[in-house]
Amino acid sequence: MANWPSPRAGVFSMCLGIPGKIVSIQNADPVYRTGEVDFQGAVKQISLAYVPDAKMGDYVIVHAGFALNVIDEDEARQVFEDLKALGELEDAANGV
Repeated sequence: MANWPSPRAGVFSMCLGIPGKIVSIQNADPVYRTGEVDFQGAVKQISLAYVPDAKMGDYVIVHAGFALNVIDEDEARQVFEDLKALGELEDAANGV
């Protein structure tokens, strides 16, 4: 772990939880439940095991391929605006 966190352009990088909208859900078994989550155009297959009450249309915070909690649309929109202002939106969506 000597190389973590690694400097990039003079700053340290970190992992973020990124909001996305659930557009489909597969598998009714809570342990294996997954869904397609839309990160403003980048759609990824995400585990929904940690958010058993999440439903299609909900926004979730995703980190390392797992939805960690459900958030409201206003909070998701604010995070997207903040990431866009920082120039990190594309990197964040691709790194989920």
